[in-house]
Amino acid sequence: MTHIAVLGSTNMDLVAYVAKAPQRGETVTGREFRTIPGGKGANQAVAAAHAGSDVSMIGAVGADAFGSQLRTTLEHSGVDTDHLRTTEGPSGTAHIVVDDEGGNEIVVIPGANGTVDHLAPGDEALIAGVDALLLQLEIPLAAVLAGAEAARRHGVRTILTPSPVQSLPPELLASIDLLVPNEHEAAALTGLTDPRDAATALLDQVPEVVVTLGAAGSLYASRGAEPFTVPAPRVTAVDSTGAGDTFVGTLAVALAEGRPMRAALAWASTAASMSVQRPGASSSMPYRSEIDAQAASNTRHTS
Repeated sequence: MTHIAVLGSTNMDLVAYVAKAPQRGETVTGREFRTIPGGKGANQAVAAAHAGSDVSMIGAVGADAFGSQLRTTLEHSGVDTDHLRTTEGPSGTAHIVVDDEGGNEIVVIPGANGTVDHLAPGDEALIAGVDALLLQLEIPLAAVLAGAEAARRHGVRTILTPSPVQSLPPELLASIDLLVPNEHEAAALTGLTDPRDAATALLDQVPEVVVTLGAAGSLYASRGAEPFTVPAPRVTAVDSTGAGDTFVGTLAVALAEGRPMRAALAWASTAASMSVQRPGASSSMPYRSEIDAQAASNTRHTS
């Protein structure tokens, strides 16, 4: 079995479901409210665990009720939390509005995630023994850089989701093997609105790029090869929260298992398409048996 480490955030998602998201200054009535464990790091950890990998989470939760619930949720999903610190103060929270078209608007308050600005004792030893390290940008950049450089020292594949998008220092990009932005993040990083142009430009900084395109699938580009697109299954979205994290976590498992990139992207797209048909982030992520069954069904319907 593969082993993946995730260095990143854990948040409690506070989710309001509405017919239409409010405009500035507007108040609307929602139909439902849920508290759902999330955070980009934790989401990717759960997705990878559901997809069949051993997973270890590096990060922090607060000394509050949310922190206990976040840790328990990860453990119940099969994620090892020995490297998940508990700090004084509140856990991270994400305040999410989901509309009837499955779109979302999110405000993240870091809480304990803001204390993860370095690797703790034992973190590098963990990273040295895994097949891949997943990184995002919901913890301080200093820790992301430290994790990426540790992985590079030990020959471990690094996969970075540049979200929330920000300028990335050259020393971080030098330690990244695969960059996975969505099309908006790719445009923000390069100033180029066409995903193919943006992916090509990003290859000046990293050896491989996957740009996620939502319902249109994903675009892969690597140095010295022609880019290609892998379509996503057509589904009706209920809630897109966590779909990108489902994609990345599942993709990491597929690549760690040695699947070719095109096949890995198709498998990850299947998982993401299943997640958007269910409410919530970590609560929507399919298990390996479900992904395999749906992928086989997709193949039958397209052959």
